[in-house]
Amino acid sequence: MKRLVLIAAMIGVFGIGTADAQGTFTLKTDDFGGQLTQEQVYSGFGCSGKNISPALKWMNAPAGTKSFAVNVYDPDAPTGSGWWHWVIFNIPADVDELPAGAGDPEKNLAPKGSVQSMTSYGKPGFGGACPPEGDAPHRYIFTVYALDVEKLDLDEKAQPALAGFLLNHHALAKASLIAYYGR
Repeated sequence: MKRLVLIAAMIGVFGIGTADAQGTFTLKTDDFGGQLTQEQVYSGFGCSGKNISPALKWMNAPAGTKSFAVNVYDPDAPTGSGWWHWVIFNIPADVDELPAGAGDPEKNLAPKGSVQSMTSYGKPGFGGACPPEGDAPHRYIFTVYALDVEKLDLDEKAQPALAGFLLNHHALAKASLIAYYGR
C-alpha cells in the first residue's frame, strides 16, 4: 500500500451565526490530526480500513440551539457532486459529543432519537474515506450544525443532498474540521 501523504491540515470554524458569550462554536477530535487514519478509512471499494467514525466534540453552541447534526463530505470525489460519508441529525440539544463508532447504526452508540441517513455508499451510517488510487489526497470535511429546530422531518432513507439543504436552512451556526487522505 502506498504511503499515506499529508498535504496540509486545516481546522476551521465557519460561523453563519454568532455563538453565545462563551466563545466561538467549535468542533474538535482527538482521533485524527490533519490526516485521517486507518480507523476512518472505508472497508470495501478496494480500501481496507476499519471504517470507524471518529469521536467528535463540540462546544459553545449559540443560544437558541434546539438540536445538532453532523455530516462528513468529500468535495474532491470524482463524481461531479462530491461524496457524502456520513449524515446524522436530530441529535438532542443537551448532547455535545459523539463517541468513536457512533456511525455504526448496529452498535447503538449514537444519541437516542438521532437519525443516520443515506450516504453516497447507499446506506445509512458512517462510510470512511476511500478515494481512487493515484488521486491527490481528498479533503474530508466534518461539520457540526447547531439547528433552530428540534427535529428534521426525515428518516434513514433521506438522501444526503436533501438533508444538507435542510441543515443549511435551519443552521444557527456550524463548525468544521478538514482532514486529508490519499492512497
